[in-house]
Amino acid sequence: MQYDTVEKKENKVAQYGAAFFVGLLFALGLGISGMTLPSKVIGFLDFTGGAWDPALAFVMLGGVLVYAVGFRVVTKRETPIFAAKFSLPTRTDIDFRLMGGATLFGLGWGLGGFCPGPALTSVTTFAPQALVFVAAMFAGMLLFAGADKALKR
Repeated sequence: MQYDTVEKKENKVAQYGAAFFVGLLFALGLGISGMTLPSKVIGFLDFTGGAWDPALAFVMLGGVLVYAVGFRVVTKRETPIFAAKFSLPTRTDIDFRLMGGATLFGLGWGLGGFCPGPALTSVTTFAPQALVFVAAMFAGMLLFAGADKALKR
């Protein structure tokens, strides 16, 4: 892949439109598959209660397969369709912040039955569980941003 050889103008409207469309498609997929229901997630994590629900495993497998194929197809292009260059992560290190964030994410996911995508999708139903989770998620994000800023001083 060569990223620096082609001069291309950014098309922000198209970028945001594509992001909105993909997000909407993702939300529809979550809703259709039932992954906005905390009981589905908790049922998947309940290996010993006799009510194990493998549906989440199939949704994750489908997501991994689509990503694996899509990533290969898209990155064979010289440049993205709506941007001048690809914006891919370059960090490969595993540090305390990464592990701590992953741990907090996993705990919240297991205890609440939501992760951010399904929680935001569920907010549209005004379900009290989803509203409380999303409020707590945003409060945690603000708390982290403040603490991170204070620690960097």
